[in-house]
Amino acid sequence: QLLESGGGLVQPGGSLRLSCTSSGSTLNSWAIGWFRQAPGTELEGVSCITRDGRYRNYGNFVKGRFAIARDADKNTVYLQMNSLKPEDTAVYYCALVGESTADDESSCHMTDRGDTGQGTQVTVSS
Repeated sequence: QLLESGGGLVQPGGSLRLSCTSSGSTLNSWAIGWFRQAPGTELEGVSCITRDGRYRNYGNFVKGRFAIARDADKNTVYLQMNSLKPEDTAVYYCALVGESTADDESSCHMTDRGDTGQGTQVTVSS
């Protein structure tokens, strides 16, 4: 089961770091993605990272503000969010995602998503 944490209330322009870990299993064998859902909207892909951590993908709206990383020793995937905006307000989830390899390069695919955890609320407001 995936466990998200690190959400909270932050002012516009502030930062948060979200964490995704798993109870009883390793994340290291999977590509992991972060997703978010604001009230009245569909689940939206934020970012994903391959198993080896070498390839990262981001939603267009991120525009250099977020960074995904993983720590194999801690069995954790992080989402560092900077320059937060009110429109980033949402529940953030992590999930296993698909990964493919071509020409010795891997890529992760947020459109190929497994079940999410319970999520962590991020609220950006002054």
